[in-house]
Amino acid sequence: MTKILLGLLTTFLFIGCSSSAVEENVKPKLVVGQSIADLKLNDQFEKAHTLNPNTYKLVFAFSKDSAHICNDFFNTKAPTYIEEHNAQFIADVSAAPSLIRSMFILPGLKDFKHTVLLLDDKNVAAAFRKDMDVEKIVVVYVINKEISKIKTISTEEELRKTLEDDSPMSFIAPVINEVIDQVMN
Repeated sequence: MTKILLGLLTTFLFIGCSSSAVEENVKPKLVVGQSIADLKLNDQFEKAHTLNPNTYKLVFAFSKDSAHICNDFFNTKAPTYIEEHNAQFIADVSAAPSLIRSMFILPGLKDFKHTVLLLDDKNVAAAFRKDMDVEKIVVVYVINKEISKIKTISTEEELRKTLEDDSPMSFIAPVINEVIDQVMN
């Protein structure tokens, strides 16, 4: 009986939860060259977070499947794995009805040892979803709080390689941020 109830709730979670109508009239937030300095989201414990100065990758999970891939992967790592790789993880839970979110999704997220930033408002999430392949994991590269590259991935292995990539951008970005801070101060 529990499995049937859980199955029904999961079905209701996705029936009629299309945000395409909201997405049609919004300006996309994830665009190469655009600033993302104003990013402020709550985590699964309702603590507000902004974009860390040392964050160079934002990992977005817009769908249930991509969120499961990310969370399953992060659960195998140390609680600080995401931060150690200069990243932040953002999950879009806005499509779920508020009752389902508050009773099932949010309590479930509190079991994770890693930080999950939440897009929990359809209107806010629409700007991040606009023009993105929401069925895949979207990785946004950031230098000095400006989007420099966007790519999509699909597997835990691609997620690992992407986060652990020590490409030149990862080494150049801290230097650029330090120089900018010195110039601004």
